[in-house]
Amino acid sequence: MNVRRLIRTSTAAGALALGLLAVSACSTTGTGDGKEGGRLKVVASFYPMEFLAERIGGDHVTVSTLTKPGVEPHDLELKPRQTAELGEAGYILYLKGLQPAVDKAIDQSGVKHRVDAASLTELAHHEEEAGHTEGDGHDHAEDDGHGHDHGEAGGDPHIWLDPVKYAEVAKGVGASLAKADPGNAAAYEKNADTLIGELTALDTAYETGLRNTATKSFITAHESFGYLAERYGLDQEGIAGISPESEPSPARIKELQNLAKREKVTTVFFETLASDRTAKTLASDTGLRTDVLDPLEGITEKSRGDDYLAVMESNLAALRTALGAK
Repeated sequence: MNVRRLIRTSTAAGALALGLLAVSACSTTGTGDGKEGGRLKVVASFYPMEFLAERIGGDHVTVSTLTKPGVEPHDLELKPRQTAELGEAGYILYLKGLQPAVDKAIDQSGVKHRVDAASLTELAHHEEEAGHTEGDGHDHAEDDGHGHDHGEAGGDPHIWLDPVKYAEVAKGVGASLAKADPGNAAAYEKNADTLIGELTALDTAYETGLRNTATKSFITAHESFGYLAERYGLDQEGIAGISPESEPSPARIKELQNLAKREKVTTVFFETLASDRTAKTLASDTGLRTDVLDPLEGITEKSRGDDYLAVMESNLAALRTALGAK
């Protein structure tokens, strides 16, 4: 790196660099114990993890996220400052396999309390059908360095779009925060219970709202909604696969056109953080409407709601309209 080349140039330059490092160290507000101002320092990998950390941690944590609003999580490249921030955390919450750069940095961080959200819930069989088989079936709430690649290629990492699974993750986050910060264990567990209650109500709203529909099929830009579809008896058809970057073949487009006619599909859904070009082209070619179904990988000014719960309620309204809910 540039710093190494600078240090090699002269002894004076080396002394200067060391001096600057000393000043930087003195100005750091962290204490080296994973806390800041008496609060647990939590680093979340992307929005669904950030939401859990903020809601469950409450006033006892300071939460930062590695994926800023508007950034597609799959595309994240970590900056040196973010890598350093990881090393100062008292607790890290992430979803292994979704962001390889993050996984590598977390493995190297040395932080004791690092939690893979996918280890807190069972992965559904639709993931195995996609070519991913779960390892030994154990729930590793804390990553011991030998965790499973829950979200690796071929698997579906979008567990947060199923309110039931997300509630299971919330329970595990409450328990693991209590372990990382025992002095505030009761608050973490209480906050987790409150959030689980809200997610249970959300699940009930989806269950009743999607029970009677004219069609069960919906088309999305990419296959983010497999867990949600499985939970509520729907059939997701993705233009692209699990990855939003993959391009559909002409044969796949033709297949979707035929399916739309056969299954009385009314709407092609696109999302806020990925290109909507292919979805809108397919809709135009087949005379279908377009609408947003948000995979909730980040909240921006384009989001239909200011947090996870509000956007999920907007998604439910969009699905009810598209599926002809009675």
